[in-house]
Amino acid sequence: MFGLQGRVAIVTGGNGGIGLGIARGMAEAGARIVIAARNASKSRAAVDELSTMGAEAVAIEVDVTSETAVASMTEDVMRRWGRLDVVVNNAGTNIRTPPHQVTLEQWRTVMDTNLTGAFLCARAAYPHMKTTGGKIINIGSLLSTFGAAFAPAYGASKGGLVQLTKSLAVAWAADNIQVNAILPGWIDTDLSRGARREILGLEQSAVARTPMGRWGRPDDLAGIAVFLSSAASDFITGTAIPVDGGYSIAL
Repeated sequence: MFGLQGRVAIVTGGNGGIGLGIARGMAEAGARIVIAARNASKSRAAVDELSTMGAEAVAIEVDVTSETAVASMTEDVMRRWGRLDVVVNNAGTNIRTPPHQVTLEQWRTVMDTNLTGAFLCARAAYPHMKTTGGKIINIGSLLSTFGAAFAPAYGASKGGLVQLTKSLAVAWAADNIQVNAILPGWIDTDLSRGARREILGLEQSAVARTPMGRWGRPDDLAGIAVFLSSAASDFITGTAIPVDGGYSIAL
Protein backbone atom coordinates (compact mmCIF):
# COMPACT_ATOMS: atom_id res chain seq x y z
CA MET A 1 0.00 0.00 0.00
CA PHE A 2 2.86 2.37 0.79
CA GLY A 3 5.29 1.13 -1.84
CA LEU A 4 6.43 3.34 -4.71
CA GLN A 5 8.09 0.67 -6.81
CA GLY A 6 8.15 1.61 -10.49
CA ARG A 7 6.85 5.14 -9.90
CA VAL A 8 8.67 8.20 -11.19
CA ALA A 9 8.85 11.28 -8.99
CA ILE A 10 10.15 14.78 -9.66
CA VAL A 11 11.35 16.63 -6.56
CA THR A 12 12.06 20.28 -7.28
CA GLY A 13 14.71 21.76 -5.06
CA GLY A 14 15.54 18.17 -4.21
CA ASN A 15 19.29 18.63 -3.90
CA GLY A 16 19.26 19.71 -0.25
CA GLY A 17 17.23 20.38 2.87
CA ILE A 18 13.61 19.26 2.96
CA GLY A 19 13.66 18.28 -0.70
CA LEU A 20 16.54 15.86 -0.26
CA GLY A 21 14.96 14.43 2.89
CA ILE A 22 11.81 13.72 0.90
CA ALA A 23 13.79 12.30 -2.02
CA ARG A 24 15.58 9.88 0.32
CA GLY A 25 12.31 8.60 1.74
CA MET A 26 10.71 8.15 -1.67
CA ALA A 27 13.82 6.40 -2.97
CA GLU A 28 13.74 3.99 -0.03
CA ALA A 29 10.11 3.24 -0.92
CA GLY A 30 11.18 2.26 -4.45
CA ALA A 31 10.56 5.37 -6.54
CA ARG A 32 12.78 6.55 -9.37
CA ILE A 33 13.79 10.10 -8.48
CA VAL A 34 14.37 13.19 -10.59
CA ILE A 35 16.31 15.85 -8.70
CA ALA A 36 15.22 19.09 -10.37
CA ALA A 37 17.14 22.16 -9.27
CA ARG A 38 19.36 25.01 -10.45
CA ASN A 39 22.63 24.08 -8.71
CA ALA A 40 24.03 21.31 -10.90
CA SER A 41 26.89 20.31 -8.59
CA LYS A 42 24.58 19.95 -5.57
CA SER A 43 22.16 17.94 -7.69
CA ARG A 44 24.91 15.55 -8.80
CA ALA A 45 25.89 15.03 -5.17
CA ALA A 46 22.26 14.30 -4.27
CA VAL A 47 21.96 11.80 -7.12
CA ASP A 48 25.19 10.10 -6.00
CA GLU A 49 23.78 9.78 -2.49
CA LEU A 50 20.51 8.28 -3.74
CA SER A 51 22.39 5.94 -6.03
CA THR A 52 24.40 4.56 -3.10
CA MET A 53 21.04 3.65 -1.56
CA GLY A 54 20.30 1.57 -4.65
CA ALA A 55 17.85 4.06 -6.12
CA GLU A 56 17.55 4.99 -9.77
CA ALA A 57 18.00 8.77 -9.84
CA VAL A 58 18.88 11.53 -12.29
CA ALA A 59 19.47 15.26 -12.04
CA ILE A 60 17.89 17.83 -14.33
CA GLU A 61 18.99 21.44 -14.16
CA VAL A 62 15.87 23.62 -14.20
CA ASP A 63 14.63 27.05 -13.20
CA VAL A 64 11.06 26.49 -12.05
CA THR A 65 10.15 30.12 -12.83
CA SER A 66 10.72 29.45 -16.53
CA GLU A 67 7.75 28.01 -18.41
CA THR A 68 10.05 26.74 -21.16
CA ALA A 69 12.48 25.09 -18.74
CA VAL A 70 9.69 23.36 -16.81
CA ALA A 71 8.13 22.03 -20.03
CA SER A 72 11.53 20.77 -21.19
CA MET A 73 12.12 19.04 -17.83
CA THR A 74 8.79 17.23 -18.00
CA GLU A 75 9.35 16.09 -21.57
CA ASP A 76 12.84 14.87 -20.63
CA VAL A 77 11.35 12.72 -17.87
CA MET A 78 8.76 11.27 -20.25
CA ARG A 79 11.41 10.45 -22.87
CA ARG A 80 13.58 8.80 -20.24
CA TRP A 81 11.00 6.75 -18.35
CA GLY A 82 7.71 7.11 -20.23
CA ARG A 83 5.71 8.05 -17.15
CA LEU A 84 5.37 10.66 -14.42
CA ASP A 85 3.59 9.69 -11.23
CA VAL A 86 4.54 12.25 -8.58
CA VAL A 87 5.59 15.89 -8.52
CA VAL A 88 6.85 17.39 -5.27
CA ASN A 89 6.86 21.18 -5.56
CA ASN A 90 9.53 21.97 -3.01
CA ALA A 91 11.72 24.59 -4.71
CA GLY A 92 11.52 27.80 -2.73
CA THR A 93 13.23 30.95 -1.60
CA ASN A 94 12.79 33.59 1.08
CA ILE A 95 13.75 37.22 1.55
CA ARG A 96 13.52 38.25 5.19
CA THR A 97 12.57 41.93 4.98
CA PRO A 98 9.85 44.00 6.70
CA PRO A 99 6.91 44.76 4.40
CA HIS A 100 7.71 48.46 3.98
CA GLN A 101 11.23 47.58 2.78
CA VAL A 102 10.33 44.85 0.28
CA THR A 103 11.07 45.91 -3.28
CA LEU A 104 8.85 44.86 -6.16
CA GLU A 105 11.73 42.84 -7.57
CA GLN A 106 12.11 40.95 -4.27
CA TRP A 107 8.37 40.33 -4.09
CA ARG A 108 8.30 38.93 -7.61
CA THR A 109 11.35 36.74 -7.00
CA VAL A 110 9.69 35.03 -4.03
CA MET A 111 6.27 34.74 -5.68
CA ASP A 112 7.66 33.44 -8.97
CA THR A 113 9.74 30.74 -7.29
CA ASN A 114 7.41 29.59 -4.53
CA LEU A 115 3.98 29.95 -6.13
CA THR A 116 4.25 30.39 -9.88
CA GLY A 117 6.93 27.71 -10.08
CA ALA A 118 4.64 25.20 -8.39
CA PHE A 119 1.81 26.11 -10.75
CA LEU A 120 4.03 25.68 -13.81
CA CYS A 121 5.29 22.28 -12.68
CA ALA A 122 1.81 21.03 -11.83
CA ARG A 123 0.39 22.29 -15.12
CA ALA A 124 3.21 20.67 -17.11
CA ALA A 125 2.63 17.36 -15.33
CA TYR A 126 -1.13 17.31 -15.85
CA PRO A 127 -1.26 16.00 -19.47
CA HIS A 128 0.95 13.07 -18.49
CA MET A 129 -1.03 12.25 -15.35
CA LYS A 130 -4.46 12.74 -16.89
CA THR A 131 -4.85 9.20 -18.21
CA THR A 132 -2.89 7.35 -15.53
CA GLY A 133 -3.57 9.36 -12.37
CA GLY A 134 -0.90 10.92 -10.21
CA LYS A 135 0.11 12.77 -7.08
CA ILE A 136 1.12 16.39 -6.67
CA ILE A 137 2.57 17.47 -3.34
CA ASN A 138 3.09 21.16 -2.63
CA ILE A 139 5.48 22.13 0.16
CA GLY A 140 3.93 24.98 2.08
CA SER A 141 5.01 26.30 5.47
CA LEU A 142 3.79 27.25 8.93
CA LEU A 143 3.64 30.71 7.39
CA SER A 144 0.85 29.47 5.13
CA THR A 145 -1.34 30.15 8.17
CA PHE A 146 0.72 32.26 10.60
CA GLY A 147 1.82 35.84 10.02
CA ALA A 148 5.45 36.92 10.25
CA ALA A 149 6.56 40.52 10.04
CA PHE A 150 9.95 39.45 8.66
CA ALA A 151 8.62 37.39 5.72
CA PRO A 152 5.57 39.00 4.05
CA ALA A 153 6.32 37.77 0.53
CA TYR A 154 7.18 34.27 1.69
CA GLY A 155 4.03 33.99 3.81
CA ALA A 156 1.84 35.26 0.99
CA SER A 157 3.40 32.83 -1.47
CA LYS A 158 2.94 29.86 0.85
CA GLY A 159 -0.61 30.85 1.73
CA GLY A 160 -1.33 31.09 -1.99
CA LEU A 161 0.18 27.65 -2.46
CA VAL A 162 -2.36 26.14 -0.08
CA GLN A 163 -5.20 27.75 -2.04
CA LEU A 164 -3.65 26.54 -5.31
CA THR A 165 -3.55 23.05 -3.80
CA LYS A 166 -7.29 23.17 -3.15
CA SER A 167 -8.11 24.48 -6.63
CA LEU A 168 -6.03 21.86 -8.40
CA ALA A 169 -7.45 19.12 -6.17
CA VAL A 170 -11.00 20.03 -7.17
CA ALA A 171 -10.17 20.54 -10.84
CA TRP A 172 -8.27 17.29 -11.31
CA ALA A 173 -10.04 14.89 -8.98
CA ALA A 174 -12.00 13.39 -11.88
CA ASP A 175 -8.67 12.52 -13.52
CA ASN A 176 -7.57 10.57 -10.42
CA ILE A 177 -4.92 13.14 -9.55
CA GLN A 178 -4.61 13.89 -5.85
CA VAL A 179 -3.13 17.24 -4.86
CA ASN A 180 -2.08 17.89 -1.27
CA ALA A 181 0.17 20.21 0.68
CA ILE A 182 2.64 19.61 3.49
CA LEU A 183 3.24 22.42 5.96
CA PRO A 184 6.68 21.95 7.54
CA GLY A 185 7.36 23.51 10.90
CA TRP A 186 10.77 24.73 12.01
CA ILE A 187 13.09 22.38 10.15
CA ASP A 188 16.88 22.50 10.42
CA THR A 189 17.98 23.46 6.89
CA ASP A 190 20.34 25.98 5.33
CA LEU A 191 17.37 28.31 4.78
CA SER A 192 16.25 28.17 8.41
CA ARG A 193 19.80 28.53 9.71
CA GLY A 194 19.90 31.88 7.95
CA ALA A 195 16.72 32.89 9.75
CA ARG A 196 18.15 31.82 13.10
CA ARG A 197 21.20 33.99 12.54
CA GLU A 198 19.11 37.01 11.57
CA ILE A 199 16.17 36.77 13.99
CA LEU A 200 17.12 37.17 17.63
CA GLY A 201 15.76 34.40 19.86
CA LEU A 202 14.19 32.32 17.07
CA GLU A 203 16.22 29.22 17.94
CA GLN A 204 14.96 29.16 21.53
CA SER A 205 11.41 30.39 20.92
CA ALA A 206 10.70 27.76 18.25
CA VAL A 207 11.82 24.94 20.54
CA ALA A 208 9.96 26.39 23.52
CA ARG A 209 6.66 26.41 21.63
CA THR A 210 7.13 23.01 19.97
CA PRO A 211 5.67 20.25 22.21
CA MET A 212 8.19 17.74 20.87
CA GLY A 213 10.94 20.04 22.11
CA ARG A 214 13.23 20.17 19.09
CA TRP A 215 13.70 21.51 15.60
CA GLY A 216 12.64 19.13 12.87
CA ARG A 217 15.01 17.33 10.52
CA PRO A 218 14.60 17.05 6.74
CA ASP A 219 14.00 13.31 7.06
CA ASP A 220 10.97 14.05 9.27
CA LEU A 221 9.17 14.99 6.05
CA ALA A 222 9.93 11.70 4.30
CA GLY A 223 7.11 9.63 5.77
CA ILE A 224 4.29 12.01 4.94
CA ALA A 225 5.66 12.48 1.42
CA VAL A 226 5.77 8.73 0.84
CA PHE A 227 2.23 8.40 2.18
CA LEU A 228 0.89 11.17 -0.06
CA SER A 229 2.70 9.62 -3.05
CA SER A 230 1.34 6.14 -2.48
CA ALA A 231 -1.91 4.25 -2.97
CA ALA A 232 -2.54 4.65 0.75
CA SER A 233 -3.64 8.26 0.12
CA ASP A 234 -5.83 7.68 -2.94
CA PHE A 235 -8.93 9.15 -1.25
CA ILE A 236 -7.14 12.16 0.25
CA THR A 237 -6.98 15.39 -1.74
CA GLY A 238 -6.95 19.12 -1.12
CA THR A 239 -5.47 18.83 2.36
CA ALA A 240 -2.70 20.84 4.04
CA ILE A 241 -0.97 18.68 6.64
CA PRO A 242 1.31 20.26 9.28
CA VAL A 243 4.52 18.40 10.10
CA ASP A 244 5.71 20.63 12.91
CA GLY A 245 6.15 18.67 16.14
CA GLY A 246 2.90 20.20 17.43
CA TYR A 247 3.94 23.84 17.01
CA SER A 248 0.69 24.88 15.33
CA ILE A 249 -1.52 23.48 18.10
CA ALA A 250 0.42 24.77 21.11
CA LEU A 251 -0.21 27.95 23.08
